[in-house]
Amino acid sequence: MRLFAVGVVAFLSFSTLALAGGAPAPRMPPPDAQQPQGIPQATVSPVAEQEAFVMPSGNIGCIYTPAGGTPTYQPADGGPELACDIIAPRYVRATLGRAGAATINREVGDPSCCSAGPVLDYGVTWSGGPFSCISERTGLSCRREDGHAFVLSRANISAN
Repeated sequence: MRLFAVGVVAFLSFSTLALAGGAPAPRMPPPDAQQPQGIPQATVSPVAEQEAFVMPSGNIGCIYTPAGGTPTYQPADGGPELACDIIAPRYVRATLGRAGAATINREVGDPSCCSAGPVLDYGVTWSGGPFSCISERTGLSCRREDGHAFVLSRANISAN
């Protein structure tokens, strides 16, 4: 009985491999073929991606989410959104959304800072969407085009 079972398994495995390997490739229209009239063409939109950076100290890390969010995260106001976490002296998250003042969250429920890179070297400015941040030895300053901003450093955590 055992030999019979081994034989059946082997037969099915080889049969499946033969079918998969021997199937012809699907026919595709030539690249210069015209789409028939009246049939709409599908358009594929690029998937938005988040962008992250960390300070050289490893104490501050940020994630930028573009307008519309991503397949796995959508900002509450539709975005864009810039969220930066500082680890010490206390774990805090500062966020700039699409509109309104920056916010400081001192009770972060999902502390996840900081990734290994890319590193925003001191003296370098990062920008994405309506946001820009400058990395300095004393901390990180980020602002939105309309002037709302936040500062994260060991000495000062503030937002407006």
